[in-house]
Order: sequence, then C-alpha cells, then structure tokens
Amino acid sequence: MEEHGGRRWPLVVLASSPFHGHMTPTLQLAKALHAHGFSIAIAHSNLNPPNPSNHPSFTFLPLSDNLSTIDDSGSFSNFIQTLNKNCKPSFQEHLTRLIGEQNGGNKSIVVIYDHLMFFAGIVAVDLNLAAIVFRSCSAAYFPAYLVRQQLHQESRFLEQDYVMQEMVPNHHPLRYKDLPFSKSPVEDMQQLVAIMSQSIRPSTVIWNTIKVLEHEALTQIQKHYQVPVFAVGPLHKIAPTNPPTNFLEEDTSCIAWLDKQAPKSVIYISFGSLMRLDKKVLTEMACGIAKSNQRFIWVVRPGSVCDSEWTEFLPEGFIEETRERGLIVKWAPQKEVLAHFAVGGFWSHCGWNSTLESISEGIPMICQPFNIDQMVNARYVSYVWKIGFELEGLESGEMEIMIRRVMVDEEGEEMRVRAIGMKEMVKEAVQNGGCSYDSLEELVGFISSC
Repeated sequence: MEEHGGRRWPLVVLASSPFHGHMTPTLQLAKALHAHGFSIAIAHSNLNPPNPSNHPSFTFLPLSDNLSTIDDSGSFSNFIQTLNKNCKPSFQEHLTRLIGEQNGGNKSIVVIYDHLMFFAGIVAVDLNLAAIVFRSCSAAYFPAYLVRQQLHQESRFLEQDYVMQEMVPNHHPLRYKDLPFSKSPVEDMQQLVAIMSQSIRPSTVIWNTIKVLEHEALTQIQKHYQVPVFAVGPLHKIAPTNPPTNFLEEDTSCIAWLDKQAPKSVIYISFGSLMRLDKKVLTEMACGIAKSNQRFIWVVRPGSVCDSEWTEFLPEGFIEETRERGLIVKWAPQKEVLAHFAVGGFWSHCGWNSTLESISEGIPMICQPFNIDQMVNARYVSYVWKIGFELEGLESGEMEIMIRRVMVDEEGEEMRVRAIGMKEMVKEAVQNGGCSYDSLEELVGFISSC
C-alpha cells in the first residue's frame, strides 16, 4: 500500500501451511485486507502452493520445505516439525530482503501466520516485526485443546483414563470423546504438544469465526492470550471475491445436475480434502444412501478410500440402483453447492470451513467427525446450535435413518428453521455495522498502527 490520509500502511505478509483448510481462509483474509488497501505477500511452502495467476495483486514468497507430500500415514508431529524447520531459513531470507526494500520507502511489515507455521512468528519477533497469529479453526476448539494439553502434561490420556461419554468438568457441553483427538500414538500427541509450545505470544489473534456465534469461547481466548482477538468470519463471506483456492479440480457439472432437482431434495456428502476413509465404512455409507431413497451428490476424492483408486469400493448394483437420483464426483465447488436451492442437507466431517459454509447457507448437517477439531465442531452443531445430528454408529441402517431424519422427517424441518435463522445471523454479522464487519475494521486499524 502507498499512502492513505498521508500515512504509509504496512506490507502484510501472510504465512500459510500447505493444508487446503488453512490455505483457503488465509487467502480469503488476504483478499479482505487487500480490499482495505494493504499490499499483500503470501509466504507458502512448495508443497500444495497457491496459484499466483488467481491472485495477480499479491506477491508470492515460496518457502523451501523439501517435502513431496503431506504424510497422513506417519507422525503428524514429525511432519509439522519438519515443515517448520525446513521453511524457516527461506522465510527469514524473504523478510530480511523485504525489510531492506521497505525501509527505503519508510514502510513497515506485519506478519500474519497460520498457527501451524509457528516459525514465522519466531522469525518476525527476531526481526522486530509485529507478529499476528491466524486461527482457521473454531473458537470452541481452543479451550478444548487446552484441556487436552493439560491432560497430557499430567500424563493422563483419554484412551486409558476416562469414560469417553462422560462430560468434561467445567467445560460444558463437551464430553471426553469430543476433545481434540488423533489416531496418532500417545507419544506423537505428546510430541505435538511440546512442538506447539515453542510458539511465541502474538501481538494479537485473528479468528475465522463470528462473535455472536462463539462469544463465550472468544472471551476465554482473550483471557488466555491477554491480547486483542478479532473475530472476522466467515471469511468466505467477508472476502469481496473468492477466486479458486482448491488444490483439486472442481467438477462444476454438478451444478447443472442440481438445477434439475426439486428444492431441498438433495443431500450433499463430502469429507474434505484430507480424510482417508475406511473401505468398510464407505460400503456401509453406500448401503445407507441407497436404502434412504433420497437424492444425493457424493464427493469421493481419488485415492481417499483405502485400497481403492476411486469408487471400486461401491457395492455391486449401487450405481445402477441410484443412477436416476444420485451423482458421484471427484471434487465439487462446495460453496456453490451448499448455496443451491436443491440442497437440503450436508453430510460432513465437520471441518470448520465446511461447518461455516453450511451455517452461512442455512443447511442442516449430518456430523461424522474423524479427528482434531471436528469432534468439537460436531458437538456444537448437534448439541448447542441444534442444526445437525451427530452420527454415532457406522452401520448402514443408522445412516439410512439419519438421512431421512434430516431430509424428510419433521425434526429435520424444525432443524432447518433454526439453520435458516443462523444464516440470517451470518448475513447481519458481515454487513456494515455487524460484529464481523466491525471486527475487521478494528483489525485494519490495528495493523495500520503497527
């Protein structure tokens, strides 16, 4: 940015991790800040890089990570540690160069970094730059993470020491089973907690959420950090335009298919960009979908099903039986799908981006969480906001019943009314005078004062 009101504003450098669910909201935040006049640079790993042609106004700073893939089969903590260690030198080189260039114009630099890329905060502080952490998860996840962290520090582990269905004391509405959980070994979780403790205390925190939606959790976060906390979500509604941020090619033909369907008649099924799914569970899903006799769009990423290239796991006869009422695609333009008049339900893993997108369009959910923050999100969707049902069992009979509860039963219609009310809440939050609109304005003021 050059000058506004005779004052030069900082260059904003955003550092994102290579996960789709993190890169997408980071780019949306960048678009929102750019619309307010800031110059933007995106620091990214060479693994899953964004496409610069989609963002011609941004500068892109590639980071040498020496990684060829996101390892979802080994140690997640080792992956994060390697990512931070390998990216740090090139990030420091980029910032040092930018400082030299900006000082010539008497212009400062502010670093906003994905919390998984904690090296960026360390480098920023070492170079006397303002460091702002960006969290793309729900606010409710953070207090739950602190509980899990405390348990690990006390050498107590959910899988060994607790009845998972019991409530966590002083943390209503969470059960022990809702706390952040990973299939990684206990030792890996301990290591991850130790790694994340290396992060510095930021000068402020940005959260992709809505104050009126998660006020209590945001209050706890502010008390924890003792710095300003800006809730500026949902960013996909805040950002003025949303060029593609997907790492996968979208099959837009599904929109034409939806155009031919009746209002609220289709359930959309997608478990995000990272999940690896068990063949047996997917087979049960297929049977439940077939028995429900409901229309559907089902996203099955190639290679996402164990021991299958794509749809080989489907039971014999499934395609023929559902051909007239179903569509299977490799990837879908999810925001457009959820906004379509024909979609009446969303069967989701409850990643936070997906949850926000569903809330923003007033779509009730079937929640099938797998790990990390997804259990917390599912609990709030089903128990607090009451705009979804959590799938507790993984048998086809229960899945069939759950689909019908959401799509055709009276309780599903009651849930849809509540979901529409939350859609209106989102609309008000992002409009002039709304809580997210005002929070973004305050964030702009904070960054410009750095």
